[in-house]
Amino acid sequence: MVSYRPAVRDDARAIAELYQMAAGGVADYIWSMLAEPDEALLDVGAGRFARENEDFSYQHCTMAEDDGAVLGMVHAYPMHEVMDVDDDMDPVLKPYCELESAPGLYIAGIACYPAARGKGVGTHLLELTRQRARKEGLPELSLIAFEENTGSVRLYEREGFDIVRRRAIIPHELIQYGGEAFLMVETL
Repeated sequence: MVSYRPAVRDDARAIAELYQMAAGGVADYIWSMLAEPDEALLDVGAGRFARENEDFSYQHCTMAEDDGAVLGMVHAYPMHEVMDVDDDMDPVLKPYCELESAPGLYIAGIACYPAARGKGVGTHLLELTRQRARKEGLPELSLIAFEENTGSVRLYEREGFDIVRRRAIIPHELIQYGGEAFLMVETL
């Protein structure tokens, strides 16, 4: 039976694996800039999610599990203001920064391991995130989806999200998608 719980520090590696799946290579791009020589990207991600009191922390994650085995997670944190974007910003990351929305609860990543997909786990994680946003008095949920990931875009639209802005994805060997990235918002 699937259960849901707040993440703990020991979940950092599973969170990083799932976040890596959700991010379409954007996490790999960021982690590659932070990695020490010969450091695995997944180790960089796990280290980031093991931190506390940061946006990218296990403290902002909810885990789905069955009999102690992690099935999936959602990583969402309050966004009270958007980042200033200027011409000097990294061109690969700039489109994603331009797609930020505030105030609200930003879903930075949601993913399930392949064996858990199509079983309602992601939908339930979205509902728990909705409940959290309402409890925290935040007016919207937002996330960034890839145009080419049509399955996730359809899921978010079914769940009440609308595409409100688009940006062209800047190609890079680590980024898995082309086309556009969408800012999708659900007003609560």
